[in-house]
Amino acid sequence: QVQLVESGGGLVQAGGSLRLSCAASGRTFSTYAMHWFRQAPGKEREFVAAISWRGGSTNYADSVKGRFTISRDNAENTVYLQMNSLKPEDTAVYFCAAKRVYSAKYSQPEDMDYWGKGTLVTVSS
Repeated sequence: QVQLVESGGGLVQAGGSLRLSCAASGRTFSTYAMHWFRQAPGKEREFVAAISWRGGSTNYADSVKGRFTISRDNAENTVYLQMNSLKPEDTAVYFCAAKRVYSAKYSQPEDMDYWGKGTLVTVSS
């Protein structure tokens, strides 16, 4: 079992930055690829970014490439999402998810093994 707790959400102006964190419980964090998804009001949950279990490979949605960076610290059982140049359309609840696999190639919500409860990011124009 892995428990995931997100933090770092909040209200920011367009063009600003936020860093989200996701703290994981358990001793097997380094054997999970970690992911960020988001869900805007009235929309389906969508993939944002993924990182392989040792951090050597990453994967991003086209909508965030060049603006968001995913990273992880296996010693601290934490995954991060640095979000720069935020846009109003980035407004959503951001979820951390884990899949017990090496690769960062998985991007569908149904592929994930564990989920956090989410943190709200609001970008004002």
